[in-house]
Amino acid sequence: MSSNSEGSTVTLDTVYQPQQVEGKWYQYWMDKGYFRAEADPAKRPYCIVIPPPNVTGSLHLGHALNNTLQDILIRWKRMQGFAALWLPGTDHAGIATQARVEEQLASEGLSKYDLGREKFLERVWDWKHKYGATIINQLKMLGSSCDWSRERFTMDEGCSAAVREVFIRLYEHGLIYRGDYIINWCPKCQTTISDIEVEHNERESSLWYIRYPVKDSRETITVATTRPETMLGDTAVAVSPDDPRYKHLIGRTAVLPLMWREIPIIADEGVEKEFGTGAVKVTPAHDPLDFEIGLRHELPQVVVIGPDAKMTDQAGRYAGLDRYEARKRVVEDLKEKDLLVKIEEHTHAVGQCYRCDSVIEPLVSKQWFVRMKPLAVPALEVVNDGRIRFVPERFTRIYSNWLENIRDWCISRQLWWGHRIPVWYCEECQEVICQKEEPAQCTNCQGSKLVQDPDVLDTWFSSALWPFSTLGWPENTEDLKFFYPTSVLVTGRDIIFFWVARMIFSGMAHMEEVPFREVLIHGLILDALGRKMSKSLGNGVDPIEVIDQYGADTLRFMLITGSTPGNDVRFHMEKLDQTRNFANKIWNASRFAIMNLADFDANGSRLFNRRPGEGLDPTGYSLADRWILSRLNSMIKVVTRRLEEYDIGEAARELYEFIWSEFCDWYIELAKPSLYRRESEASRERSQEVLHYVLLNTLKLLHPFTPFITEEIYQHLPHDRDSIMVSPWPEASPQLAAPELEAEMALVMDLIRSIRNLRAELKLPPGRAAAVVLFTDDQKARQGLEENLTYITTLAAASEVTFKTGAEERPKQALTAVVGPVEVYLPLAGLVDLNREIERLEKEVSQIDQEMARLEGKLSNPAFLNKAPEPVVAQERKKQEEFLAKKRTLEGRLSVLRS
Repeated sequence: MSSNSEGSTVTLDTVYQPQQVEGKWYQYWMDKGYFRAEADPAKRPYCIVIPPPNVTGSLHLGHALNNTLQDILIRWKRMQGFAALWLPGTDHAGIATQARVEEQLASEGLSKYDLGREKFLERVWDWKHKYGATIINQLKMLGSSCDWSRERFTMDEGCSAAVREVFIRLYEHGLIYRGDYIINWCPKCQTTISDIEVEHNERESSLWYIRYPVKDSRETITVATTRPETMLGDTAVAVSPDDPRYKHLIGRTAVLPLMWREIPIIADEGVEKEFGTGAVKVTPAHDPLDFEIGLRHELPQVVVIGPDAKMTDQAGRYAGLDRYEARKRVVEDLKEKDLLVKIEEHTHAVGQCYRCDSVIEPLVSKQWFVRMKPLAVPALEVVNDGRIRFVPERFTRIYSNWLENIRDWCISRQLWWGHRIPVWYCEECQEVICQKEEPAQCTNCQGSKLVQDPDVLDTWFSSALWPFSTLGWPENTEDLKFFYPTSVLVTGRDIIFFWVARMIFSGMAHMEEVPFREVLIHGLILDALGRKMSKSLGNGVDPIEVIDQYGADTLRFMLITGSTPGNDVRFHMEKLDQTRNFANKIWNASRFAIMNLADFDANGSRLFNRRPGEGLDPTGYSLADRWILSRLNSMIKVVTRRLEEYDIGEAARELYEFIWSEFCDWYIELAKPSLYRRESEASRERSQEVLHYVLLNTLKLLHPFTPFITEEIYQHLPHDRDSIMVSPWPEASPQLAAPELEAEMALVMDLIRSIRNLRAELKLPPGRAAAVVLFTDDQKARQGLEENLTYITTLAAASEVTFKTGAEERPKQALTAVVGPVEVYLPLAGLVDLNREIERLEKEVSQIDQEMARLEGKLSNPAFLNKAPEPVVAQERKKQEEFLAKKRTLEGRLSVLRS
């Protein structure tokens, strides 16, 4: 597997078998150390940090798309000569990992409390060491060319040191504080989750209208609520200060039904007059808006729902009930006491845990928070002034809107697995001590009774430091100095708030520099119907199964060709077959090339040995040779530009078109006469040069997209480096551009296509040659065609080609077409039995009429139109249009034959 410029003697296998190729080449790249990047001052740095997948996870299609995009960029930059570092790692995934281990313990009849904190954490680490490498191994199967020698984990020693350093800095600057606040509590995960970890989903529910008696009056005030069970914790009724319906009640006292507690009627600007009756119950302990109202009016907080989502002792006779059972009982009791006015159907957004889908319970709790406003300002500035660019640009507005309206970030989690908060409390003097290492004694009273805060930090706290903690911060390492800021972040649109924004404000706060220059946003992978993939729908696709069946290159290329920045991608299984066909097309074309290069000496090739920018003597090269060299030159510019613009899907699509159509379908066919020595040995050698040069450079352009098949073919060709992945990226050369020859060749190709189409109309077999007559007054076009008649006679099966001027008489019975300045005639005399052909076409028209009549009946049937799904109806209409178009074509042919 070494550099080889001599002729290859070993051909490719008959069929491409990715299973025999991919593992072999990945191990070769690893053994050679090609993924490793060095802080080399002689090179320009290019760095991507991987969005760390959860250590609990296995590869899904979103990972496959995300990491394919990153791998394309890093392989491309590596070939361009950059010191290209793709830094890998995994996230400790606090909630998910702890849940996984707790499930394992439950299967053994144990709980974490049976083990205690330290023993439980030992079990989690054991689990991580046993299963944590799964997704890393799967990323390797995908072809990810990460520098695995630098692999990081969000709870490794270095990242943990960075987390403690940041926490203490923020604490000392007053940006981390502890306080009672309304938080999002997941009753199943038994922890707080941040606002952006709450998924809001529309649900059909009810709006209950409840009468509250007004003290010392026969009057009542009716409130509307979506959660009647929380009324047990009401501490006020609120109305808008300018609502005329209730002005006379402001300052009065209401009596809380069922609890019979007196509560004030207050006026607050936060009340919407249009919602329900315009009067709302206020439960500060169980609703974020009510919590704010409660602070403004100094209302007590009555907690009636506990962390287990059951009613507390303060709920009176409802204590111990599940919150939804309590709702039923409360509604029944209100009915019984004639305090329930009515129930309306109501659709509203319900907050659910992003991990387990449990309905979130807002609770007041003592938690740790990051004060966000001061951190948000510089994070907004660097995007607004262009120091960080979002691709597509529209995500800039989404990012900015979130930061402009940001709330303080709740960072504490009631878990055992994670970065434990570096805060200790003195039980003797209540001093709060925040420092990196565990204190031996109280810094205030020198007492020894110290207790560490039991909570851990939100997983995203450590992920926010990823671009610099992974490079060695807080130490000023060589990697940090060379590779930071990183070049681009590639991530899904679903974690702009979770992760991207937090990395930006963390980079500005602790590095005083942006963490990356650009953010490439990609969409989600949806199923063929446009639905999110989920276990409940049963529409998920395992990328490892796809790789096992089709190969990693097929999966990669299929995902990329369907993607555009920021937009979701629909996954169609049939596209995998199409992409596999593309791989087979490349393979077969390469087999042909290698067989015809058996005696080729690359050392004598003017093309293989020319330096970028060096001129090329066109002597001896055919039109097809010059054309494909010019097209390759254009393709180098196009693919490079597309990659620079992050239009990666379009780069892949244009490469696909060039390889399939121009190189495989046209150039190889055009070159066969020369390669088969039908002309001269000199023309064969020139065609060999061009075939080798174009294939080699096309493989290089394709390599970042499909690394495995390109390496296998490259190694069978005379090549310039030990591996294609460390070979130089092709450079466009003005000396190879020949737009006028491209136009000349385009006319030849269009003419051949036209003749082939006319032959297809007559169903002429490929071996049946036919005469062609061309009419044109364009001397330049005629000269170009006459000089390249070999292409026309060979590829269009033309027995002879006759040129005539536009003034000369046309053949009477012939099929015709127009190609630019040329009229094409295919005389029918001697080609077909006219009467038999007319009979055949009439029969075909009759069959189409029958099909159209059937379709007309179906599409005029109201029962079919009302019951059939819209896609089915649309498909039938499409068939109708296709039959009509085909009938017109056949009738046109019949008209010619009858004349």
